[in-house]
Amino acid sequence: MDVATFVTTIFDGRLPLRIVAFDGSSSDPGADGADVTVTVKNRDALRRVLTHPGELGLARAYVAGDLDVEGDLDALVSLEVPSFDLQRHLPAVRELVRTFGASILTPVAPPSIEARPRGVMHSRRRDARSVTHHYNVSNRFYEHVLGPSMTYSCAVFATPNDTLEDAQTRKVDLVARKLGLSAGERLLDVGCGWGTMAIHAAQTYGARVVGVTLSEPQASYATQRARELGLGDLVQFRVQDYRDVADGPYDAISSIGMAEHVGRRGLAPYTDTLTHLLAPGGRFLNHAIGRPASHDEDPRPTRLDDVRHHLGLAFGSRRGAKTGSAFIDRYVFPDGELHEVGDLVARFQDYGLEVRHLESLREHYALTLRHWVANLERHWGDAVGEVGEARARVWRLYMAASAVAFERHHLEVHQILMVRPDRGASRMPLRPAFDIGS
Repeated sequence: MDVATFVTTIFDGRLPLRIVAFDGSSSDPGADGADVTVTVKNRDALRRVLTHPGELGLARAYVAGDLDVEGDLDALVSLEVPSFDLQRHLPAVRELVRTFGASILTPVAPPSIEARPRGVMHSRRRDARSVTHHYNVSNRFYEHVLGPSMTYSCAVFATPNDTLEDAQTRKVDLVARKLGLSAGERLLDVGCGWGTMAIHAAQTYGARVVGVTLSEPQASYATQRARELGLGDLVQFRVQDYRDVADGPYDAISSIGMAEHVGRRGLAPYTDTLTHLLAPGGRFLNHAIGRPASHDEDPRPTRLDDVRHHLGLAFGSRRGAKTGSAFIDRYVFPDGELHEVGDLVARFQDYGLEVRHLESLREHYALTLRHWVANLERHWGDAVGEVGEARARVWRLYMAASAVAFERHHLEVHQILMVRPDRGASRMPLRPAFDIGS
Protein backbone atom coordinates (compact mmCIF):
# COMPACT_ATOMS: atom_id res chain seq x y z
CA MET A 1 0.00 0.00 0.00
CA ASP A 2 1.34 3.43 -0.87
CA VAL A 3 1.40 6.33 1.59
CA ALA A 4 -1.31 8.47 0.01
CA THR A 5 -3.74 5.55 -0.11
CA PHE A 6 -3.02 4.71 3.52
CA VAL A 7 -3.66 8.27 4.69
CA THR A 8 -6.85 8.49 2.68
CA THR A 9 -8.00 5.17 4.15
CA ILE A 10 -7.48 6.44 7.72
CA PHE A 11 -9.70 9.41 6.87
CA ASP A 12 -12.36 7.11 5.40
CA GLY A 13 -11.70 8.49 1.93
CA ARG A 14 -12.77 12.01 2.90
CA LEU A 15 -9.54 14.00 3.07
CA PRO A 16 -10.05 17.57 1.76
CA LEU A 17 -6.31 18.11 1.22
CA ARG A 18 -3.81 17.06 -1.41
CA ILE A 19 -1.27 14.50 -0.17
CA VAL A 20 2.13 14.15 -1.84
CA ALA A 21 4.37 11.46 -0.37
CA PHE A 22 8.03 10.46 -0.49
CA ASP A 23 7.17 7.17 -2.25
CA GLY A 24 5.81 9.09 -5.25
CA SER A 25 2.14 8.56 -4.37
CA SER A 26 -0.40 11.38 -4.21
CA SER A 27 -4.09 11.99 -3.63
CA ASP A 28 -6.53 14.52 -5.02
CA PRO A 29 -8.72 16.48 -2.55
CA GLY A 30 -11.60 16.63 -4.99
CA ALA A 31 -13.57 19.61 -6.20
CA ASP A 32 -14.61 20.66 -2.69
CA GLY A 33 -11.17 20.30 -1.16
CA ALA A 34 -8.93 23.06 0.08
CA ASP A 35 -6.07 24.37 -2.00
CA VAL A 36 -3.57 22.89 0.44
CA THR A 37 -0.85 20.32 -0.12
CA VAL A 38 0.60 18.24 2.70
CA THR A 39 3.91 16.67 1.75
CA VAL A 40 4.90 13.52 3.64
CA LYS A 41 8.65 13.88 3.24
CA ASN A 42 9.98 10.67 4.77
CA ARG A 43 9.29 7.47 6.70
CA ASP A 44 9.71 9.28 10.04
CA ALA A 45 6.50 11.18 9.37
CA LEU A 46 4.60 7.88 9.21
CA ARG A 47 6.40 6.54 12.29
CA ARG A 48 5.47 9.59 14.34
CA VAL A 49 1.81 9.46 13.34
CA LEU A 50 1.48 5.70 13.76
CA THR A 51 3.14 5.56 17.19
CA HIS A 52 1.39 8.69 18.53
CA PRO A 53 -1.91 8.86 16.61
CA GLY A 54 -3.80 12.13 16.55
CA GLU A 55 -2.66 15.61 17.35
CA LEU A 56 0.72 14.94 18.97
CA GLY A 57 2.04 12.73 16.21
CA LEU A 58 0.99 15.16 13.50
CA ALA A 59 2.44 18.10 15.40
CA ARG A 60 5.76 16.36 15.98
CA ALA A 61 6.01 15.49 12.30
CA TYR A 62 5.35 19.10 11.31
CA VAL A 63 7.74 20.59 13.90
CA ALA A 64 10.50 18.15 12.91
CA GLY A 65 10.06 18.99 9.23
CA ASP A 66 8.90 15.49 8.31
CA LEU A 67 5.67 17.05 7.04
CA ASP A 68 5.39 20.25 5.04
CA VAL A 69 2.28 22.29 4.33
CA GLU A 70 1.76 24.49 1.31
CA GLY A 71 -1.23 26.82 1.57
CA ASP A 72 -3.31 28.20 4.40
CA LEU A 73 -2.72 26.32 7.67
CA ASP A 74 -6.40 26.77 8.56
CA ALA A 75 -7.31 23.75 6.45
CA LEU A 76 -4.88 21.61 8.42
CA VAL A 77 -5.70 22.86 11.92
CA SER A 78 -9.43 22.64 11.23
CA LEU A 79 -9.11 19.05 10.08
CA GLU A 80 -11.00 16.43 12.06
CA VAL A 81 -8.40 13.88 13.09
CA PRO A 82 -10.07 10.47 13.32
CA SER A 83 -9.33 8.10 16.13
CA PHE A 84 -6.87 5.44 15.09
CA ASP A 85 -8.62 2.16 15.81
CA LEU A 86 -5.98 -0.52 15.31
CA GLN A 87 -8.59 -3.27 14.92
CA ARG A 88 -10.54 -1.35 12.29
CA HIS A 89 -7.42 -0.20 10.44
CA LEU A 90 -5.39 -3.40 10.91
CA PRO A 91 -5.63 -4.48 7.23
CA ALA A 92 -4.26 -1.12 6.08
CA VAL A 93 -1.46 -1.22 8.67
CA ARG A 94 -0.49 -4.73 7.59
CA GLU A 95 -0.28 -3.57 3.99
CA LEU A 96 1.87 -0.63 5.04
CA VAL A 97 4.23 -2.93 6.99
CA ARG A 98 4.53 -5.21 3.96
CA THR A 99 5.54 -2.21 1.90
CA PHE A 100 7.90 -0.44 4.31
CA GLY A 101 8.85 -3.08 6.87
CA ALA A 102 8.08 -3.48 10.58
CA SER A 103 10.35 -0.53 11.48
CA ILE A 104 7.53 1.74 10.35
CA LEU A 105 5.90 0.99 13.74
CA THR A 106 8.91 1.96 15.87
CA PRO A 107 8.83 5.34 17.67
CA VAL A 108 11.00 8.29 16.70
CA ALA A 109 12.59 10.53 19.31
CA PRO A 110 10.57 13.76 19.63
CA PRO A 111 12.07 17.06 18.46
CA SER A 112 14.67 18.35 20.92
CA ILE A 113 12.68 21.49 21.75
CA GLU A 114 9.85 19.48 23.28
CA ALA A 115 9.40 20.44 26.94
CA ARG A 116 9.25 17.83 29.69
CA PRO A 117 8.90 19.74 32.99
CA ARG A 118 10.07 17.96 36.12
CA GLY A 119 9.40 18.54 39.78
CA VAL A 120 6.30 19.43 41.77
CA MET A 121 3.55 20.87 39.58
CA HIS A 122 3.40 24.68 39.92
CA SER A 123 6.24 24.85 42.41
CA ARG A 124 8.31 28.00 42.06
CA ARG A 125 11.19 26.14 40.42
CA ARG A 126 9.01 24.25 37.93
CA ASP A 127 6.95 27.34 37.08
CA ALA A 128 10.15 29.26 36.38
CA ARG A 129 11.35 26.53 34.03
CA SER A 130 8.01 26.35 32.22
CA VAL A 131 7.79 30.11 31.77
CA THR A 132 11.35 30.50 30.58
CA HIS A 133 10.82 27.64 28.08
CA HIS A 134 8.29 29.86 26.35
CA TYR A 135 9.50 33.40 26.93
CA ASN A 136 13.30 33.13 27.02
CA VAL A 137 13.41 32.37 23.32
CA SER A 138 14.65 35.60 21.78
CA ASN A 139 13.42 39.15 22.26
CA ARG A 140 14.19 39.75 18.60
CA PHE A 141 12.00 36.80 17.60
CA TYR A 142 9.10 38.24 19.58
CA GLU A 143 9.62 41.59 17.88
CA HIS A 144 9.15 39.85 14.53
CA VAL A 145 5.91 38.20 15.72
CA LEU A 146 4.33 40.80 18.02
CA GLY A 147 5.35 43.97 16.23
CA PRO A 148 6.35 47.29 17.84
CA SER A 149 3.86 47.02 20.71
CA MET A 150 5.64 43.90 22.10
CA THR A 151 2.36 42.90 23.70
CA TYR A 152 1.71 39.17 23.94
CA SER A 153 -2.00 39.13 24.75
CA CYS A 154 -5.32 39.86 23.11
CA ALA A 155 -5.57 43.28 21.48
CA VAL A 156 -8.83 45.29 21.41
CA PHE A 157 -10.12 46.34 18.00
CA ALA A 158 -12.61 49.13 17.31
CA THR A 159 -12.92 47.73 13.77
CA PRO A 160 -11.31 44.74 12.04
CA ASN A 161 -9.30 47.22 9.96
CA ASP A 162 -7.37 48.62 12.92
CA THR A 163 -3.64 48.16 12.94
CA LEU A 164 -2.31 45.72 15.53
CA GLU A 165 -0.35 48.52 17.23
CA ASP A 166 -3.45 50.72 17.60
CA ALA A 167 -5.45 47.76 18.93
CA GLN A 168 -2.78 46.88 21.50
CA THR A 169 -2.58 50.48 22.70
CA ARG A 170 -6.37 50.47 23.00
CA LYS A 171 -6.17 47.28 25.09
CA VAL A 172 -3.72 48.57 27.69
CA ASP A 173 -5.60 51.86 27.87
CA LEU A 174 -8.86 49.97 28.40
CA VAL A 175 -7.23 48.13 31.31
CA ALA A 176 -5.95 51.40 32.76
CA ARG A 177 -9.38 53.02 32.50
CA LYS A 178 -11.10 50.03 34.07
CA LEU A 179 -8.64 50.23 36.96
CA GLY A 180 -9.31 53.96 37.28
CA LEU A 181 -5.60 54.77 37.44
CA SER A 182 -4.52 58.25 38.44
CA ALA A 183 -1.25 60.03 39.11
CA GLY A 184 0.71 58.71 42.07
CA GLU A 185 -1.29 55.50 42.50
CA ARG A 186 0.63 52.24 42.81
CA LEU A 187 0.02 49.56 40.19
CA LEU A 188 1.36 46.00 40.33
CA ASP A 189 1.53 44.43 36.86
CA VAL A 190 1.76 40.66 37.33
CA GLY A 191 3.38 38.84 34.43
CA CYS A 192 4.45 42.17 32.95
CA GLY A 193 6.03 40.77 29.78
CA TRP A 194 8.03 43.35 27.90
CA GLY A 195 6.54 46.20 29.90
CA THR A 196 3.88 47.69 27.63
CA MET A 197 1.09 47.88 30.23
CA ALA A 198 3.37 49.24 32.96
CA ILE A 199 4.92 51.85 30.68
CA HIS A 200 1.52 53.00 29.40
CA ALA A 201 0.17 53.32 32.95
CA ALA A 202 3.13 55.45 33.99
CA GLN A 203 3.42 57.53 30.84
CA THR A 204 -0.29 58.25 30.30
CA TYR A 205 -1.70 58.19 33.83
CA GLY A 206 1.28 58.99 36.04
CA ALA A 207 0.97 55.74 38.00
CA ARG A 208 3.92 54.31 39.94
CA VAL A 209 4.30 50.79 38.63
CA VAL A 210 6.05 47.59 39.64
CA GLY A 211 6.11 44.89 36.97
CA VAL A 212 7.10 41.31 37.82
CA THR A 213 8.06 38.50 35.48
CA LEU A 214 9.96 35.22 35.70
CA SER A 215 11.83 36.00 32.48
CA GLU A 216 15.10 37.92 32.82
CA PRO A 217 15.20 38.85 29.09
CA GLN A 218 11.72 40.35 29.41
CA ALA A 219 12.65 42.37 32.50
CA SER A 220 15.83 43.68 30.89
CA TYR A 221 13.98 44.64 27.71
CA ALA A 222 11.20 46.38 29.65
CA THR A 223 13.67 48.25 31.87
CA GLN A 224 15.52 49.55 28.82
CA ARG A 225 12.25 50.69 27.20
CA ALA A 226 11.23 52.59 30.34
CA ARG A 227 14.67 54.18 30.66
CA GLU A 228 14.65 55.39 27.05
CA LEU A 229 11.26 57.03 27.65
CA GLY A 230 12.47 58.76 30.81
CA LEU A 231 10.17 56.75 33.05
CA GLY A 232 12.79 55.11 35.25
CA ASP A 233 11.55 56.97 38.32
CA LEU A 234 7.97 55.68 37.84
CA VAL A 235 8.47 52.11 36.64
CA GLN A 236 10.42 49.22 38.14
CA PHE A 237 10.69 45.76 36.61
CA ARG A 238 11.70 42.73 38.66
CA VAL A 239 12.50 39.11 37.94
CA GLN A 240 10.28 37.85 40.72
CA ASP A 241 7.57 35.28 41.40
CA TYR A 242 4.31 37.07 42.20
CA ARG A 243 4.11 34.93 45.35
CA ASP A 244 7.21 36.68 46.65
CA VAL A 245 5.95 40.26 46.23
CA ALA A 246 5.89 41.73 49.73
CA ASP A 247 5.77 45.50 49.29
CA GLY A 248 2.02 46.07 49.18
CA PRO A 249 -0.45 47.53 49.46
CA TYR A 250 -1.13 48.49 45.85
CA ASP A 251 -3.99 50.66 44.66
CA ALA A 252 -4.46 48.46 41.58
CA ILE A 253 -3.26 45.16 40.13
CA SER A 254 -3.30 44.10 36.49
CA SER A 255 -2.78 40.48 35.48
CA ILE A 256 -2.84 40.12 31.70
CA GLY A 257 -2.26 36.65 30.27
CA MET A 258 -0.89 35.38 33.57
CA ALA A 259 -3.66 33.32 35.24
CA GLU A 260 -3.33 30.62 32.55
CA HIS A 261 0.03 29.72 34.09
CA VAL A 262 -0.99 29.34 37.75
CA GLY A 263 -2.96 26.10 37.35
CA ARG A 264 -5.99 24.79 39.16
CA ARG A 265 -4.07 24.11 42.35
CA GLY A 266 -2.46 27.51 42.18
CA LEU A 267 -5.65 29.50 41.66
CA ALA A 268 -6.47 29.77 45.36
CA PRO A 269 -3.00 31.02 46.44
CA TYR A 270 -2.91 33.30 43.37
CA THR A 271 -6.18 34.92 44.43
CA ASP A 272 -5.23 35.04 48.09
CA THR A 273 -1.82 36.60 47.40
CA LEU A 274 -3.14 39.31 45.09
CA THR A 275 -6.11 40.11 47.32
CA HIS A 276 -3.80 40.74 50.27
CA LEU A 277 -1.54 42.92 48.12
CA LEU A 278 -4.50 45.20 47.36
CA ALA A 279 -5.30 48.18 49.54
CA PRO A 280 -8.92 48.42 50.76
CA GLY A 281 -10.84 49.86 47.84
CA GLY A 282 -8.14 48.63 45.44
CA ARG A 283 -9.01 47.35 41.97
CA PHE A 284 -7.85 44.12 40.33
CA LEU A 285 -8.22 43.29 36.63
CA ASN A 286 -7.68 39.69 35.51
CA HIS A 287 -7.35 39.15 31.76
CA ALA A 288 -7.05 35.46 30.82
CA ILE A 289 -7.80 32.83 28.20
CA GLY A 290 -10.37 30.30 29.36
CA ARG A 291 -12.26 27.24 28.28
CA PRO A 292 -15.98 27.36 27.47
CA ALA A 293 -18.51 26.06 29.94
CA SER A 294 -19.99 22.66 29.13
CA HIS A 295 -23.41 21.36 30.06
CA ASP A 296 -22.97 17.73 29.06
CA GLU A 297 -22.60 14.96 31.61
CA ASP A 298 -19.15 14.07 30.28
CA PRO A 299 -18.42 17.13 28.17
CA ARG A 300 -14.75 16.90 27.35
CA PRO A 301 -12.58 14.07 26.15
CA THR A 302 -9.69 13.09 28.37
CA ARG A 303 -7.80 11.04 25.79
CA LEU A 304 -7.30 13.00 22.60
CA ASP A 305 -6.37 9.85 20.67
CA ASP A 306 -9.77 8.31 21.34
CA VAL A 307 -12.01 10.96 19.85
CA ARG A 308 -12.65 12.67 16.59
CA HIS A 309 -11.45 16.22 16.99
CA HIS A 310 -9.65 18.88 15.06
CA LEU A 311 -6.48 20.50 16.21
CA GLY A 312 -8.20 23.77 17.04
CA LEU A 313 -10.78 22.03 19.25
CA ALA A 314 -8.01 20.43 21.26
CA PHE A 315 -6.88 23.80 22.58
CA GLY A 316 -8.59 24.18 25.94
CA SER A 317 -10.88 21.23 25.40
CA ARG A 318 -9.87 18.87 28.17
CA ARG A 319 -11.51 19.07 31.52
CA GLY A 320 -9.01 19.27 34.34
CA ALA A 321 -5.26 19.45 33.96
CA LYS A 322 -3.45 21.45 31.37
CA THR A 323 -4.65 23.22 28.27
CA GLY A 324 -6.32 20.21 26.67
CA SER A 325 -3.77 20.04 23.87
CA ALA A 326 -0.86 17.60 23.93
CA PHE A 327 0.91 19.81 21.40
CA ILE A 328 0.46 22.98 23.47
CA ASP A 329 1.54 21.21 26.67
CA ARG A 330 4.74 19.87 25.08
CA TYR A 331 5.80 22.75 22.85
CA VAL A 332 4.15 26.02 23.80
CA PHE A 333 2.87 26.45 27.38
CA PRO A 334 4.12 23.61 29.59
CA ASP A 335 1.85 23.16 32.61
CA GLY A 336 -0.64 25.73 31.32
CA GLU A 337 -4.19 25.24 32.57
CA LEU A 338 -7.33 27.01 31.42
CA HIS A 339 -10.22 27.95 33.68
CA GLU A 340 -13.89 28.45 32.91
CA VAL A 341 -14.85 32.06 33.62
CA GLY A 342 -17.57 31.09 36.10
CA ASP A 343 -15.01 29.15 38.12
CA LEU A 344 -12.76 32.20 38.17
CA VAL A 345 -15.56 34.49 39.31
CA ALA A 346 -16.55 32.08 42.09
CA ARG A 347 -12.97 31.77 43.28
CA PHE A 348 -12.35 35.52 43.26
CA GLN A 349 -15.54 36.20 45.21
CA ASP A 350 -14.70 33.44 47.70
CA TYR A 351 -11.71 35.56 48.68
CA GLY A 352 -13.72 38.70 49.31
CA LEU A 353 -13.30 40.40 45.96
CA GLU A 354 -16.37 41.96 44.38
CA VAL A 355 -16.75 41.43 40.64
CA ARG A 356 -17.84 44.72 39.06
CA HIS A 357 -17.44 44.15 35.33
CA LEU A 358 -16.87 41.20 33.01
CA GLU A 359 -16.18 41.39 29.30
CA SER A 360 -15.54 38.77 26.63
CA LEU A 361 -12.96 39.60 23.96
CA ARG A 362 -13.05 36.30 22.09
CA GLU A 363 -13.33 37.68 18.56
CA HIS A 364 -10.59 40.20 19.32
CA TYR A 365 -8.14 37.42 20.11
CA ALA A 366 -8.83 35.71 16.79
CA LEU A 367 -8.01 38.99 15.01
CA THR A 368 -4.87 39.42 17.12
CA LEU A 369 -3.62 35.95 16.25
CA ARG A 370 -4.23 36.52 12.56
CA HIS A 371 -1.94 39.57 12.77
CA TRP A 372 0.73 37.56 14.61
CA VAL A 373 0.65 34.76 12.04
CA ALA A 374 0.97 37.31 9.23
CA ASN A 375 3.90 38.96 11.02
CA LEU A 376 5.67 35.63 11.45
CA GLU A 377 5.17 34.61 7.84
CA ARG A 378 6.32 38.03 6.64
CA HIS A 379 9.52 37.76 8.71
CA TRP A 380 9.94 34.00 8.35
CA GLY A 381 13.58 34.02 7.29
CA ASP A 382 14.64 36.33 10.12
CA ALA A 383 12.54 34.40 12.66
CA VAL A 384 14.12 31.09 11.65
CA GLY A 385 17.53 32.72 11.89
CA GLU A 386 16.76 33.74 15.48
CA VAL A 387 15.26 30.54 16.91
CA GLY A 388 15.61 27.79 14.32
CA GLU A 389 13.06 26.32 11.97
CA ALA A 390 11.54 23.86 14.46
CA ARG A 391 10.60 26.55 16.97
CA ALA A 392 9.32 28.87 14.24
CA ARG A 393 7.12 26.01 13.02
CA VAL A 394 5.76 25.58 16.57
CA TRP A 395 4.70 29.22 16.71
CA ARG A 396 3.15 29.16 13.25
CA LEU A 397 1.13 26.04 14.03
CA TYR A 398 -0.04 27.05 17.50
CA MET A 399 -1.06 30.58 16.52
CA ALA A 400 -2.96 29.44 13.43
CA ALA A 401 -4.73 26.71 15.42
CA SER A 402 -5.54 29.12 18.26
CA ALA A 403 -7.08 31.62 15.83
CA VAL A 404 -9.43 28.89 14.58
CA ALA A 405 -10.19 27.86 18.17
CA PHE A 406 -11.25 31.39 19.16
CA GLU A 407 -13.30 31.85 15.99
CA ARG A 408 -15.19 28.62 16.64
CA HIS A 409 -15.69 29.25 20.36
CA HIS A 410 -13.43 26.46 21.51
CA LEU A 411 -11.51 29.07 23.48
CA GLU A 412 -12.59 32.23 25.28
CA VAL A 413 -10.85 35.24 26.79
CA HIS A 414 -12.28 37.54 29.45
CA GLN A 415 -11.42 40.64 31.41
CA ILE A 416 -12.78 40.53 34.95
CA LEU A 417 -12.67 43.74 36.98
CA MET A 418 -12.89 43.40 40.76
CA VAL A 419 -12.52 45.56 43.85
CA ARG A 420 -11.53 44.80 47.40
CA PRO A 421 -14.37 46.55 49.23
CA ASP A 422 -13.45 49.05 51.94
CA ARG A 423 -16.06 48.45 54.67
CA GLY A 424 -18.64 47.94 51.96
CA ALA A 425 -17.56 50.85 49.78
CA SER A 426 -16.36 49.91 46.29
CA ARG A 427 -15.07 53.39 45.36
CA MET A 428 -16.34 52.69 41.88
CA PRO A 429 -18.24 55.32 39.85
CA LEU A 430 -21.98 54.71 39.69
CA ARG A 431 -21.94 54.23 35.91
CA PRO A 432 -18.38 53.56 34.71
CA ALA A 433 -17.80 53.94 30.96
CA PHE A 434 -15.76 51.00 29.73
CA ASP A 435 -16.62 51.18 26.06
CA ILE A 436 -13.81 50.23 23.69
CA GLY A 437 -13.88 53.67 22.11
CA SER A 438 -11.70 54.74 19.24
